[in-house]
Amino acid sequence: MPTMAQMRISDAASLLGVSDDTVRRMVDAGRLPSRRDAAGRLVVQGEDLATLAREIARPAPVGAVADESARNRMRGIVTRIVKDTVMAQVELQCGPFRVVSLMSREAVDDLRLEVGSVAVASIKSTNVVVGVPS
Repeated sequence: MPTMAQMRISDAASLLGVSDDTVRRMVDAGRLPSRRDAAGRLVVQGEDLATLAREIARPAPVGAVADESARNRMRGIVTRIVKDTVMAQVELQCGPFRVVSLMSREAVDDLRLEVGSVAVASIKSTNVVVGVPS
C-alpha cells in the first residue's frame, strides 16, 4: 500500500497556484491541517491539500490562456479517483484547471496514484468540444 503523500509548504503553494505565505495563512487559520516533519519543516498531507484544491478551484477566465498550448504538461494534485474492474477516472487540480483523465485501472495502480498524489497531465487532443460560456 502506498504511503500518504506529504509535501512542503512551497510545493503546496505551487500546486495551488498561490504564494507560500497564502498557504501559511491557510494553515494558521485552520483551513489546511499541517504538522512538522522530522527536520522541523512544516508539511501538509496530500489528501488535505487535494480537498482544499477542490474547494478553491475556480474556472479559468474566458479568453486566451497565456503560455498554454494544445500540447502541454500540467503539474497538479490528484483530487479524486473512481475505479471499476477495468477502467479508472482520475481528476487533477492543476492551478485553476480541473483535468479529468480516463485510463486503465492497471495504470492507476502501477503509478500508485491516490488522492493527494502529485501528478503531471500531458495534454494532446485530436478531438476538442467547444461550448459557449453561460
